[in-house]
Amino acid sequence: MRIDSMTPAEERVWRAFPRGEDVDFRDSADDDPAHGAGPGPQRTVRAAVLRALLLSAPQEDGETAALRLAGARITGELRLQYADVDHAVRLSDCFFEDPPVLYAARLRQLNLRGSVLPALHAENLRVDGVLRLSGCRFGGPVRLAGAQITGALFLDGADVGAPPAGQPALQLNHVTVGDGLSAPGLRTRGEIRLTGASTTGTIDLAGARLDAGPGAAALDAVTLTVEGDVLLREAEVCGWIGLRGARVAGRLDFSRARLANPGGTALRASSCTLGELWLREGPPVSGALNLRRAQVDVLFLAPESVPGEVLLDSLVYTSLTPHEPAERRLAMLERDREGYVPHAYEQLTAAYRRIGDDDAARVVQLAKQRRRRATLPWPGRWWGHVQDAAVGYGFRPLRAAGWLVSLLVLGSLAYALHRPRALKPDEAPEFNPVFYTLDLLLPVISFGQEGAFAPTGWHQWLSYALVLTGWILATAVVTGVTRTVSRP
Repeated sequence: MRIDSMTPAEERVWRAFPRGEDVDFRDSADDDPAHGAGPGPQRTVRAAVLRALLLSAPQEDGETAALRLAGARITGELRLQYADVDHAVRLSDCFFEDPPVLYAARLRQLNLRGSVLPALHAENLRVDGVLRLSGCRFGGPVRLAGAQITGALFLDGADVGAPPAGQPALQLNHVTVGDGLSAPGLRTRGEIRLTGASTTGTIDLAGARLDAGPGAAALDAVTLTVEGDVLLREAEVCGWIGLRGARVAGRLDFSRARLANPGGTALRASSCTLGELWLREGPPVSGALNLRRAQVDVLFLAPESVPGEVLLDSLVYTSLTPHEPAERRLAMLERDREGYVPHAYEQLTAAYRRIGDDDAARVVQLAKQRRRRATLPWPGRWWGHVQDAAVGYGFRPLRAAGWLVSLLVLGSLAYALHRPRALKPDEAPEFNPVFYTLDLLLPVISFGQEGAFAPTGWHQWLSYALVLTGWILATAVVTGVTRTVSRP
């Protein structure tokens, strides 16, 4: 491109490029690039000029060429598809009339901080350093699918407008980012697609506002791989988050976040592997929580953050924090959409036993038996009620002693006031109402009283009731003790 065919603004950029000098068209640092369509040619640069600069501009010995432009109005389409650009590119606080096209380009570094763009088409882009989109405002979708970024990707404070129907707002599927994604304060009006993406760093979406609408995907990160943390602290999400099959070595943090997908599943984290999952200090999740088949080392789950519907079958966790009474944790298990899930009770029991809280573990196991009872046919339910009343399914053994003492007192008083007649008066031992009642209650032990005396009338019916109750009580005790002793 001939320099004499350029405008004064373009000539200024062209002359600054070989020496990597800054060109700033802004009147002040507070200029809003959204008003870039208004100013005249004094700050207008054609995209064709920038393309020619990056691909064929002359170099100066001893200087490092770079494009450092701020506050420009860029007209036309900046087409760098398949281009190989060895220079650093910074187009900050600029206004783009058309979306840049960077498909399969290779750049040393790209900085669009604070710029206003209709969209960005950069599928399969390769950046050998940092890609900075901080504070950018996009009227349409940002497409970075398949991009490879050796440094970090910055989207902090960026605003991505609504995409065309059926398309994601921020397309990052199968992206590889070396140093992580930093996007605190990001705002999107559609789906963020992170399917198959990977990073050795951290994904930071703290304070983000992800608004896809109820029933739509706000963040779809199926099979995401993160060696660091995924942070959504204080984020507000309208729509569902999908993390099925994801692997996060560090912490998946929803502290003080608002997750809302009414009538559907708000968080789908089934079959994922997490170092830690934090869901705390925020309002209850609006929508279901799906953790089926997930594996979590540390589950930091505040009871007040648990939604009204959960899916916990085959969820495995090593520790559960904060430490709460078993009664507060049981409410979560009772909200499982699939009804009675034995595995969920066993996991909670194991978590309490690992920290030495055996009392809480017994409470959970008792609740499990009571929940299971409701799934049995009526004979099983009846026998379950008997075991529960007698010994609390073996987890309340002192209850059997209470029943025994109560029945012993009842029988002793009854037979002391109305002694049964002796069958063989000459051979019968001296009658003792206490041991006679014990003979009736205890099916194995004999004190020689039961066979020597025969009550009559309603006392005879009382003796039948005591014998039957004794057998039921003994059977319930044996069943409960067997269950308790044989527990894993």
